[in-house]
Amino acid sequence: MADEKKKEGVSTSTREQGNISLPCPKLNETNYTTWALLMETMLKAYDLWEIINAKVETKIVDEKKMNTTKAMIFQTLPEDVLMQVAQYTTAKEVWEAVKVKYLGADLVQKARLQTLRSELEALKMKSNETVSDFAGKLSSLQTKFKTLGGTLKDKALVRKLLISVPKKFLPIVASIEQYQEIDTMPFVEVVGRVKAFEEHLKNQDEPEDNNQGRLLMASSSNQGRGRGCGRNSNKGASGYGRGMGRGNKDKNKFRRYECGEVGHFAKDCTKWKNKEKDNEQESNLIYDDEPVSLL
Repeated sequence: MADEKKKEGVSTSTREQGNISLPCPKLNETNYTTWALLMETMLKAYDLWEIINAKVETKIVDEKKMNTTKAMIFQTLPEDVLMQVAQYTTAKEVWEAVKVKYLGADLVQKARLQTLRSELEALKMKSNETVSDFAGKLSSLQTKFKTLGGTLKDKALVRKLLISVPKKFLPIVASIEQYQEIDTMPFVEVVGRVKAFEEHLKNQDEPEDNNQGRLLMASSSNQGRGRGCGRNSNKGASGYGRGMGRGNKDKNKFRRYECGEVGHFAKDCTKWKNKEKDNEQESNLIYDDEPVSLL
């Protein structure tokens, strides 16, 4: 039965909380952040976190809780680390010793917090990135801040999310900033609103792409018909003109643009022919008035 419960990276020892069995995570060189988070949660579940979080001035300590807390921490430590911290008498001292070993002293912690702040400031949501993925990055930074003893409040995450999303989210951002108190809104609520807007955009994008394809196909088809109709219409107009020239009845339906009269075509217009002659004579006069060049 014990072999079935044993899992990689998890201590075989567990504590029972009612009917729930909580495994103690094993600490290694790369998982301190996860280890500290899980251990804190588990100690709170057993009402033991007060032993770690107690102030130095507190003198009255439940010895049973103290030993239980130390035992839970000890069973998660590698053997070499266990030998280093076994000298400490209180669970709080053991916890702080492990923290210093894996996170460094206060100066190192402050440097790491500053690095996290710079990382948060430079973080931007990519155009192809989902709201859930970006919100996950922000939540991860909040957890790292907490592990290092810092605090990253929800309002900072809310503001960071709203200023980091691409331009297509501007309508929902403007709505949230205008109608909501963003300094008091929970981060998860803002994420939910932006995710809902993201889904709305996805639903709009699909029909829009299909409609654009149909419009392009219709435009190409109309252009092809337009070129064909142009050739046919020229032929039809020419034939129609010749057919109409055979009877005065058809002529009476048209008005000449140049002379303003009806009943004849351009080739039969006497006024137009006289006008052309006048223009030709005027042109000849202009050439005749030019001075003769002296040789």
